[in-house]
Amino acid sequence: MAAFRRGCARWQQVRFLGARAPGRTFAGTHHYDLVVIGGGSGGLACSREAAQLGQKVAVLDHVQPSARGTAWGLGGTCVNVGCIPKKLMHQAALLGVAMDDAGKFGWSIPGPVSHDWSTLAQAVQNYVKSLNWGHRVQLQDRKVKYFNTRGSLLDRHTVRGLDAKGTEMTLTARNIVIATGGRPRYPTHMFIHAWTEVMFGIFNKVTFALVKSHGQNLSRMEDCGASVYVGLECAGLLAGIGLDASVMVRSVALRGFDQQMAQLVTGHMEARGTRFHWGCVPTSVEKLPSGLLQVKWTEVRSDLERVEREDTFSSVLWAIGRVPETTGLNLPQVGVQLHPDTGKIVVATDERTTVSNVYAIGDVAEGRPELTPTAVKAGKLLARRLAGQSNQLMDYHSVPTTVFTPLEYGCVGLSEESAESRYGKDNIEVYHAFYKPLEFTIAERDASHCYVKVVCDRAGVQRVLGLHFTGPSAGEVIQGFAVSVRCGLTYAQLRDTVGIHPTCAEELTKIHITKRSGLDATVTGC
Repeated sequence: MAAFRRGCARWQQVRFLGARAPGRTFAGTHHYDLVVIGGGSGGLACSREAAQLGQKVAVLDHVQPSARGTAWGLGGTCVNVGCIPKKLMHQAALLGVAMDDAGKFGWSIPGPVSHDWSTLAQAVQNYVKSLNWGHRVQLQDRKVKYFNTRGSLLDRHTVRGLDAKGTEMTLTARNIVIATGGRPRYPTHMFIHAWTEVMFGIFNKVTFALVKSHGQNLSRMEDCGASVYVGLECAGLLAGIGLDASVMVRSVALRGFDQQMAQLVTGHMEARGTRFHWGCVPTSVEKLPSGLLQVKWTEVRSDLERVEREDTFSSVLWAIGRVPETTGLNLPQVGVQLHPDTGKIVVATDERTTVSNVYAIGDVAEGRPELTPTAVKAGKLLARRLAGQSNQLMDYHSVPTTVFTPLEYGCVGLSEESAESRYGKDNIEVYHAFYKPLEFTIAERDASHCYVKVVCDRAGVQRVLGLHFTGPSAGEVIQGFAVSVRCGLTYAQLRDTVGIHPTCAEELTKIHITKRSGLDATVTGC
């Protein structure tokens, strides 16, 4: 709340500053040099950067309420219902594990330890609201005009805005950027009775809804979807704060990620009590007189064997992917091409759509990683190009990422499967090791899923193609190595690097056993 109050004070200081900054260019025959539709991470980054470079900029952002009536403030998915609340709630779950360990490190924690969901959810929402306000202040600081309206295109230079009261306006711009992101995918193959009791995921569309609908009465949670990493993250953190969580998986977990690493992640979750229903497809959800939800599904054991099953849960979360937020933008009518399969906007390497002055960045653009940092970086680079300050294009290769499951998984570069497909199995070398974090020793925690893997081109200097890590603080570990991978890291350079002792990250500098050798890859000693 302190951050929120500081934001309010700052807003009062800047609200009356309406003069254009010295040296700012005029939009000529248009109202603006740039209009951005979408106030998420990418759109805000693009607008602020463009304004700083002298462009006259406007941002249109309006959140359509979900089926449950959920809406949120400025900042998009990451701030409101994605990365930020997810990581905070993940931290809450990690603290629960730490308390389990504390006794073995000499701490005395009196009485039974319990978790209060309402306290956590309220604290997270307060922080998110402070970020919402902060974004508005930042736009004001940069002289970016913000409209809380839903934007659509009337032609290649004209944007129509419609607010919640039905008031309409039109803006013209030399360039337009679409940065509307995506929304949760709804299941369409099955019968669902009691839509208001079912949550659709990305992360805290679920958790924020739960605190309103169920409070502390959560006993059993069914998470439908594990190919999308958010599904596993939700199940992991819910289990971590003491709830009974199950995950229904149609095919594989973490599709698109290294599958050996995915199996380690789910194996660790299963070992800590999360149940997985593998090879299962939900067929219906119905609310019972008791208020519980009856879920029916088909377990596919083989092409010839299918078993019908059912169970009851207090809540159901769908985490079956996301769809681009392009409905109502009027894109095809003005010539902007959408991908026939995904519905995303087709873009060139410079983020340009099939209309030369209309661009798209972030999750709404076809073929782009659905990650906040890539949208932010792409938005800034685009703004610099549009302002004539740079020709640099966004490089989408070797983008690092982390899955914040109870045992975190971070990676950068190619999975082992992708490297095999691209280079051939005989042309790659895979170095690996099972290690035990020092923190796990006294606590007597199971470390059988803590693992590092380095995938290399076998020829020449053995350039590192992919680097994978499961263990504590995976994101912090991978972020540093990602720089070196992008700079052309070789296996010899990795081995020549002096590790920081004792850390989990140093295991990557000591790695020396190949899968090809067949030797035991378990690290011994300190």
